[in-house]
Amino acid sequence: MARFTVPRDIYYGPGAINELKNLKGHHRAFIVTGGHSMQRTGFLQKLDDILKSAGLETMIYKGVEPDPSIERVYDGAKAMREFQPDVIVAIGGGSPMDAAKAMWVFYEYPDKTFEDIKNPFTMPKLRKKAIFVAIPSTSGTASEVTSFSVITDYSTNIKYPLADFEITPDIAVLDFDIPLTMPKTLTAHTGMDALTHAIEAYVALNRSAFSDAFAIKAISDIFDNLLDSYNGDEQARGKMHVAQCIAGLAFSNALLGIAHSIAHKTGAVFHIPHGCCNAILLPYVIQYNSRVCMERYAQIAKAVGLPGNTDKQLTNSLVDAIRSLNAKLDIKPTYRENGVSEETYKEHEQTIAENAVKDPCTSANPRPTDAQAMRKVLACAYYGQDVAF
Repeated sequence: MARFTVPRDIYYGPGAINELKNLKGHHRAFIVTGGHSMQRTGFLQKLDDILKSAGLETMIYKGVEPDPSIERVYDGAKAMREFQPDVIVAIGGGSPMDAAKAMWVFYEYPDKTFEDIKNPFTMPKLRKKAIFVAIPSTSGTASEVTSFSVITDYSTNIKYPLADFEITPDIAVLDFDIPLTMPKTLTAHTGMDALTHAIEAYVALNRSAFSDAFAIKAISDIFDNLLDSYNGDEQARGKMHVAQCIAGLAFSNALLGIAHSIAHKTGAVFHIPHGCCNAILLPYVIQYNSRVCMERYAQIAKAVGLPGNTDKQLTNSLVDAIRSLNAKLDIKPTYRENGVSEETYKEHEQTIAENAVKDPCTSANPRPTDAQAMRKVLACAYYGQDVAF
């Protein structure tokens, strides 16, 4: 028996945030956000006004860092316990949404520790105190519809992808006006994160007919719209906001693979944005996995109209197309070209490989992987050498 889980409601379109005026039957809303972007653009104040107009008392919790820490999660949960909300609203990029999900767990279960929930699908039942509303400002993480939350332990420099259907949001709001504020680099990185989500979901061991339908649609729409979105096309921005969400519906259920496993571990050590790490790794991971699922990559290539008569030719076309897209998005193709010194790389390569094997995303990768293989893939992504093993 398998399971496919999505939020109860997804509201989307220009001005979709106004739908929260109809959030009746609740009393207190705890708003979680990141730095200053939502405040600077006015969307944080707009959200606060809308919730107040629905009759809710509000509290705003600001300052979630780009890679939220365990300490941040505990601090936010403490603030929640003092305020006692029955609605938790996260607005911003993936970081405030991820942090708010983890805060939610410790708000409802203050005796739990991070150790209790860091393994996949070990969370207790939620919604005893609050429901969860997610409003993304970027078009990539899809945290607004997923069962994932990525939290960093800075004492070990390890990112932990928490996973449990309990933290799938109840309501997702895709307001097309919000991602119009994204700068070009963020548009590129989050877009490639979304493409990696969809491609990894399509070949993941937990894939299904349901996730395949979402994944292939997302891949096609991202190939059609990411470059135009990067170059400022407002209609393409809206289409990317939906496409990344559709990718999230796929990977939240099919799970991911070693592009994300390595990205989680290199991001924390090399301090490169998560989406950029995925963009670097994706071509090399496709080459590595193609030994066991080349026909799946060929299907993707056909779906987006790439040339080739055989599965191998089509897979090579897919790798070339991703590399070409990275170049057009001004994403350099290797870790070395993204500023990681060889000294830093060599110092951490073994630890990164070992920790990537332990990452929950590795279990769904189509090709079995050990630390030696992870290290080889990482080396290819550092030096720019094609994977040939």
